[in-house]
Amino acid sequence: MNISIEKRFIPSFISTSTVTAVIAPYLSIMVRGLGYSPLWVGILLGVYEGAAIAGPMLAGYWADKTGNYRPALVVSCVIPALIVLPLIRWVHPAVSAALLALLAFGVRSTISLLDAVTTIQIGRTGNYGRIRVWGSISFICVTLCLQWNPFLKPHSAGNIGVWLMITAVISAVPVLLLPGAFLRSSPKHDTGEAVEAKTIPILSVYVLGGFSMIFLSRISMTAIYTYFPLYMIETVHWDAVGVMFAVATASEVPLMFLSVALIRRFGSLPLLAVSAVGICVRMLILAFLPFKPCIVISMMLHSLCFGVYHPAAVDFIAGIFPAQKRGTGMAVYLIVGSGLPALISNVLGGAVVEAAGYRSLFALYAAVAGAAALIYRGMRRYNKR
Repeated sequence: MNISIEKRFIPSFISTSTVTAVIAPYLSIMVRGLGYSPLWVGILLGVYEGAAIAGPMLAGYWADKTGNYRPALVVSCVIPALIVLPLIRWVHPAVSAALLALLAFGVRSTISLLDAVTTIQIGRTGNYGRIRVWGSISFICVTLCLQWNPFLKPHSAGNIGVWLMITAVISAVPVLLLPGAFLRSSPKHDTGEAVEAKTIPILSVYVLGGFSMIFLSRISMTAIYTYFPLYMIETVHWDAVGVMFAVATASEVPLMFLSVALIRRFGSLPLLAVSAVGICVRMLILAFLPFKPCIVISMMLHSLCFGVYHPAAVDFIAGIFPAQKRGTGMAVYLIVGSGLPALISNVLGGAVVEAAGYRSLFALYAAVAGAAALIYRGMRRYNKR
């Protein structure tokens, strides 16, 4: 029964990944193309990530309160399609900040709500990775299309904005067509979650340590999404941003598909630690080996940095928050594992780039990822007492 339910959510993950395939490689380039300095790029994308804190929390609370995810999803899906044109037409720091905040509110809330309702409907026995991998495949196809299409190449803010509008509309359609029975905070079919009686205290070493690992890993990983495209253009002088993001996403597909088996074999926290080590190595390569073959290798490490990280983090959250609070739980994950660390990373990163360049930024964030791995080592020592 779970397999048929999983198939109903696959089109929504495919469609929402199309807009992510524009935002992840090209949002920073678009903001830079509007005429802002690297420092202002960091500040404005920090605002974007700050809104990504509030949006999913409000949308998740709304969905949990009503027990119905459809209204929150409708609002979240419509907002991005409406604000892109003003974003590229009205260039002023205050206006750009407000519109980027609305963009983040819509995009991140959609992702959070879709993750939440999917994990509710498939239950802990379902295979989230098998669904999410279709989003990765969609991401690859769109990034390659953007890189190699002969029209509307994403080299200017205007062209990137057009692609963002197109994909925002595409992303909304399958989500809004999901049957109402699949958009409620109670599973349509028995998923086995009712038998889970174990509750993990929020203030336990397990929960606090896990959230700390997620938080620090994401601070480091944000450098890829925000500053790697600019690093490619301004430091390496290589017009291959889309291809590199496609390589990264392709590398995550096998481990994403096998994620449930890996989680059942090793557990969420050990996999988060492995991911942190992968992020650290990736940052060190970009900092000290700025050569094309090495950059390709660093992007292939995305298999650990996201292909392992994201399913493990989602499983970690699902084990803490019951189905009735899963919308809030996924919002907390996006805050701790995306919004807040990305805000800090972007604002700090802009200042570091202005002062010392992109390679110094990657070296700094390698140390942050290393700290995440050390937290897991400390947790293991604590548990052996």
